[in-house]
Amino acid sequence: MEKAKVYFTKNITPESLVEIYKKLNINLPGKVAVKLHSGEDGNQNYVKPEFVKEIIDYVNGTVVECNTAYEGARNSTEKHKELIAKHNWNKYFDVDIMDSVGPDKVLEIPNGKVIKENYVGKNIDNYDSMLVLSHFKGHPMGGYGGALKQLSIGVASSEGKSWIHSGGKTKDQTILWDNLAEQDKFLEAMADAASSVHKHFNNNIAYVSIMCNLSVDCDCCAVAEDPCMKDIGVLASLDPIAIDQACIDLIYNSEDPGKDHFIERVESRHGLHTIEAAKDLNFGTTEYELIDIDN
Repeated sequence: MEKAKVYFTKNITPESLVEIYKKLNINLPGKVAVKLHSGEDGNQNYVKPEFVKEIIDYVNGTVVECNTAYEGARNSTEKHKELIAKHNWNKYFDVDIMDSVGPDKVLEIPNGKVIKENYVGKNIDNYDSMLVLSHFKGHPMGGYGGALKQLSIGVASSEGKSWIHSGGKTKDQTILWDNLAEQDKFLEAMADAASSVHKHFNNNIAYVSIMCNLSVDCDCCAVAEDPCMKDIGVLASLDPIAIDQACIDLIYNSEDPGKDHFIERVESRHGLHTIEAAKDLNFGTTEYELIDIDN
């Protein structure tokens, strides 16, 4: 597999998101879903709607989310809609909670390492293409959160999230926490699920990752640590594995002393195994060319 192209800019502005997206030279067809993290109630680090308005308008996208499988402000459609409004997402965009009405859509994963089926919000069928707009940061369970997590946990329905976290043991969130998969199996299940969504859109999918507010905690945390590193930049690629690998490499190669705390979070959760497992599934590559568009 040839090296993937990953574009990079140190400029983190609404305009730079559009500029770097244009470098991908892709025209996302038809109705475009924009998968992002809308932020848990109380979280201070998530990327705000005003910041991403320019790129979402540029692709004429609909913001898509799915309900969670844990306690909080997003584990039911009613509460989730209230939080979407509180965070002003529906002030600027059409927002679709894709699993608000069942049954889920099932994506087959014949070569899956841990799970052979992925359960996603059925409204995914309303979209012809997807822009995965990731806020790259740490994560208390996955080690880090980037494009692969958005593709997997992010697009999975509430039941689908339970299925991934349990390694295919249960879709019932009420018994999920007694049935969590062994850590590497959970990470492999995320890679399995990510592969199915990437393949579902059949090359009509693009990835932009924003390396800002670099906390070790995810935007799903109501109480999250403040960032431990300075902002790094924005990346774009057509390859979800390459863009995650590039983000990780930028962390490891950083001279910011805060990187040690971030790396400890990644490594203590064995987070790089998600990338390794995804690579084995052959829907992308860890080999990439980083193209600095500022030069």
